Amino acid sequence: MDTPDTTTPASAPTQGAEPRTSYLEEKAFKARTLLVFGTITDTLAADVARRLIALDAESAEPIDMLVSSPGGHLESGDTIHDLVRFITAPVNMIGTGWVGSAATHLYLAAPRERRFCLPNTRFLIHQPSGGAGGPASDIAIQAREMVKARERIAATIARQTGKPLEVVLADIERDRWLSAEEAVDYGLVSRIIEHKAALKE
Repeated sequence: MDTPDTTTPASAPTQGAEPRTSYLEEKAFKARTLLVFGTITDTLAADVARRLIALDAESAEPIDMLVSSPGGHLESGDTIHDLVRFITAPVNMIGTGWVGSAATHLYLAAPRERRFCLPNTRFLIHQPSGGAGGPASDIAIQAREMVKARERIAATIARQTGKPLEVVLADIERDRWLSAEEAVDYGLVSRIIEHKAALKE
């Protein structure tokens, strides 16, 4: 039997980390800035939802949401997508790093004029994927749900970019990577920006 590891993990917070974290959280809140970084999970979606609601209650001024994520759980991305559209305060979506899959879906919650990215951002659009298992009847149900999800994602991309639905369906059949410039041409992004001041131009 393996001996339990009693060492402190590298990711564990140090004794002085909590005040620093609280300070940064407070600064981000006052700056009306949200970070959506990493894989999209139900935990991340719940955290982002709480912050969106709190910022919306604080003021109707715009919220800046920076997104750098490979994607993740589709329905968790749906939660963020729908809440961005639900609250009163407008949200500026700012892509950085890479914005893929479910992250692209939540990024598209903002109207086109509020969708920005930094110069080196890459975008990925594709159909949802997932393993199907269990009895044949369950596999059939999962397959039908995947088709529905694919059609829903394609419809969102088409609506938010102005692309014909049939073009989007063909584009997401396989992984479709886009540079910042290509994302602008495709209609995912309105402008590439390099400085925060450009958000107000």
